[in-house]
Amino acid sequence: MAMEELELESSAPILLTQAGHDRLKAELNHLTVEKRKEIAERIRESKDHGEFSEDNNELDEIKMEQAIVESRIGELKTILSGAAILTLADISTDEVGLGSVVTVADDERGIEFDVRIVASIEANADEDLISEESPLGEALLGKKVGESATFDAPVGRLTYKVKKISA
Repeated sequence: MAMEELELESSAPILLTQAGHDRLKAELNHLTVEKRKEIAERIRESKDHGEFSEDNNELDEIKMEQAIVESRIGELKTILSGAAILTLADISTDEVGLGSVVTVADDERGIEFDVRIVASIEANADEDLISEESPLGEALLGKKVGESATFDAPVGRLTYKVKKISA
């Protein structure tokens, strides 16, 4: 069963925007080049100062951080090895799809803003990068200019009208 799950997960590439791919690659580079070196140095210092005592909490904390960093490095390598970069030709401007920049309007609250629909791995609400799996992302997928998308948000049920779709 585990092999079947693995095969299913690896069958379709993760589609990333160029910016998202670059961010993940930069994070991987930072973790492998700088963070690993920093953690190794901190482990050496902790061992030097702790004299290998049984109760070296600082060393335990550093080793926990090291495990988290190594786990993230493995995750990033897996993502990047199975990723494909969306090109402008891949991004539809006829209807909302992965990579689309969508201008939406909430007429009720009198606001208008842009979001980009991305794979969940590169989603970041602070940068208006909305996951295709989020309630807003799911509601927008397949919509055309002039159509409305209704979804459940933490503040309640919202409806946004699609004003523009671009790559």
